[in-house]
Amino acid sequence: MRRVLLAQSLRAFAYGFGAIMVGTTLRERRFSALEVGGVLAAALVGMALASVAIGRYGDRLGRRRCYVALYVALAVTGVAFAFATPLYLLVIVVLSGALSTDVVESGPFTSLEQAMIATDLAGRSRLRGFGLYNAVAAASGALGALAAGLPPLVRSLWSGAPGDATWFLLFVPVALTGAVVAASLSPAVEASATSAASPSPSRGLVRSRRVVHGLGALFALDSLAGGFVVQAFVAYWFAVRFGASTTTLGVVFFAVAILQTLSFLVAPRLGERFGLLRTMVATHLPSNVLLALLAVAPNLGVAVAVLLARTTLSQMDVPTRQAYVMAMVDPEERTAAAAYTNTARYVTRPVGPALAGAVQSLALGAPFLIAGSLKIVYDLALWRRFSREPVPGEEPSPGGGSPERR
Repeated sequence: MRRVLLAQSLRAFAYGFGAIMVGTTLRERRFSALEVGGVLAAALVGMALASVAIGRYGDRLGRRRCYVALYVALAVTGVAFAFATPLYLLVIVVLSGALSTDVVESGPFTSLEQAMIATDLAGRSRLRGFGLYNAVAAASGALGALAAGLPPLVRSLWSGAPGDATWFLLFVPVALTGAVVAASLSPAVEASATSAASPSPSRGLVRSRRVVHGLGALFALDSLAGGFVVQAFVAYWFAVRFGASTTTLGVVFFAVAILQTLSFLVAPRLGERFGLLRTMVATHLPSNVLLALLAVAPNLGVAVAVLLARTTLSQMDVPTRQAYVMAMVDPEERTAAAAYTNTARYVTRPVGPALAGAVQSLALGAPFLIAGSLKIVYDLALWRRFSREPVPGEEPSPGGGSPERR
């Protein structure tokens, strides 16, 4: 668990840094808006394809071997963005699935890590492990985003400092260190160690196929809704609607990152007391009401307060959702279940920003209202569909007390 967290923190730092630098680097190379969109779309497609490949072949090839290969691909991605000018070469590289602008749930890496954590931990330890796992990602990503301020600072002190693209070489030592950590993981993280009775750990989904397909469809809806209100749009809306400065937005989104980190740590406590599914829905539903209310916030102060209140609740479903998926499937199905449910999220998310851009012409705050409404539908559908499905190892006690664990 500790080594997975170390490898993940290195990657999250790189992703937090890269999320800021990708746009400035492509602009520095005079790529058009369409070309930039093509690179980012290719990155999302690459994450989805790599996740499917991990789900189907990850256990057969070995989780550690795949984990190392992804970190090597991340190092290659850094070199490509530092030196490669041709658009087609950047597209080919990002199709590997190693690049992500999301520090918390980042494609094939996340699918492998979820399966390995679930293999290493059980019961309450597993839920708390997922809480810590996401908190580390959020905190490391925030530090990476702050580090993205170094290039302009260095240029202000040194006229001969390299351009933004060259800073992508930072990915190389970070990724190679991650590869070394990944290679040092214990053989116990492999699928074959999870079930002595399963001679074929690469068989994918069998018993849990219906559950995973149902969860995947609902997660796709939630991700589609989230695409309406990606951070870039929220920042744009604050600037246009209330005239918020870059400095103000920087403070606001740093506070958002801190609240996300804290919520990841609190969520396991609630999950232990009230159950995984109940915690997912009970925290996510009110956060989505707040999301819809952002559309009618009268001033900057109220809007910031609503956003921060929403952030406090909205991320608590992440570690509980990951633990829930791992609990609902057989041990030998965990890699496939994580990969397929994550892929469902990646496939629909790019649609949201495009639709948000279209509805803004009708009302600037409309994406908040639409996203909040769709997410409320997701919460209600999730509860209706799975509230009567027993969670292995979890027995709700009377009066909402702590669930018992095997």
